[in-house]
Amino acid sequence: MKLVDIGALSKTSGLPTSTLRYYEEVGLIQPVCRNGLRRQYSEETIVQLALISLGKAAGFSLDDIGGMFDQDRNADLPRPTLLQRADELDRQIVRMTTMSRLLRHVAECPAPSHMDCPRFRKLLRVVCPSLPAAKAKPRAARAAEA
Repeated sequence: MKLVDIGALSKTSGLPTSTLRYYEEVGLIQPVCRNGLRRQYSEETIVQLALISLGKAAGFSLDDIGGMFDQDRNADLPRPTLLQRADELDRQIVRMTTMSRLLRHVAECPAPSHMDCPRFRKLLRVVCPSLPAAKAKPRAARAAEA
């Protein structure tokens, strides 16, 4: 087994040594031994760090990620949990796409007031479905009711 010094692991992974030490402290990675004062890791630790980075990018907490390794630090990815998180990301993508469209429309809408624009009101209700209908009515319609 080839060993990787903490400095080389830091350089390879792009993570500072302080992060590697923290990951060790919380049990996400383990050094195999020490060479003097420097921690030595197996090459497999690079794969573990890639999985940790992937998990963080997907929105998992470090605790969640820690549960995705078995006692020997091998990946044991829970497929149902991954599918659930993928579904959450899909919902988030829809919300963020809607928000992007809303912001673009607000920036470009020629209506004197955005609340007078039917498209703006429709997008507003998509972003905030609990918005009371009265809040979504255009000003002109509210004025006519008064």
